[in-house]
Amino acid sequence: MILSGNEIKRQLGKSIFIDPYDEKRLNPNSYNLSLHDRLLVYDTPILEMKKPNATKEIFIPEEGLVLEPGRLYLGRTTEHTRTESYVPMLEGRSSIGRLGLYIHVTAGFGDVGFSGFWTLEIHCVEPIRIFAGVEICQIYYHSIEGDYDKYKSGKYQDNNEVQPSLLYKDFE
Repeated sequence: MILSGNEIKRQLGKSIFIDPYDEKRLNPNSYNLSLHDRLLVYDTPILEMKKPNATKEIFIPEEGLVLEPGRLYLGRTTEHTRTESYVPMLEGRSSIGRLGLYIHVTAGFGDVGFSGFWTLEIHCVEPIRIFAGVEICQIYYHSIEGDYDKYKSGKYQDNNEVQPSLLYKDFE
């Protein structure tokens, strides 16, 4: 089951934590999250799975930043979220998708117990000017059945910044 917006609101501060929270961003069955003002881009022509890849930080100025097609940008949400007993999921907003902007290439599925900022895998079909603070995606929550262990991975838990892939740690 997907939680309704009303249930998301009832669970705030109990099983669901969103900081900062703005009730105007609550939808019938989701909550809109916004884009932070920093992005990362990989700074190497070939990415390697078994080692860290160099990145470069880009700031989104007040007048916006034009993204280029064919390039992967890593962003993050302004909001820090945590869930104690629900599975968080992330989807792009339809208004964003209709501009050809994808906010997660593959990783919209969260784990129960995740705590942190969401790293966004941003890719565009055509050049597009983006702005910090835009409501770029929505988080929604599924109930979970059966016994479970909360997410505890040291790779992405309790992050504070945009995070590049840490897949190389799986090879250590």
